[in-house]
Amino acid sequence: QVQLVESGGRLVQAGGSLRLSCAASGRTFSSYTMGWFRQAPGKERKFVASIRRSGGSTYGADSVKGRFTISRDNAKNTVYLQMNSLKPEDTAVYYCAARYSGGYSTIVEGYDYWGQGTQVTVSS
Repeated sequence: QVQLVESGGRLVQAGGSLRLSCAASGRTFSSYTMGWFRQAPGKERKFVASIRRSGGSTYGADSVKGRFTISRDNAKNTVYLQMNSLKPEDTAVYYCAARYSGGYSTIVEGYDYWGQGTQVTVSS
């Protein structure tokens, strides 16, 4: 089992940057594909980015390509989401998720464990 705790969310102006972190418990962090999702008020939770177990391969949603970068440090049991050139439409609660399967998934049902979320608000 994996427990996930996100941090780093806050209020930021449009054009700014943030780095979110997700700390995982357990000794098998490197066995999980990790993902970031986000959920805006009144909307469904949507895929943002994913990174495979070794960290050598990533995949991101079209809406964030070129602006957001996912990375991981398996020695620290932590996955990161670097967010640059933030826009007001990036405002959402951001969730970290873990998937035991080695492949990517862009759907909520594809992940086995979730964090509690961290709020990111981008002002115009």
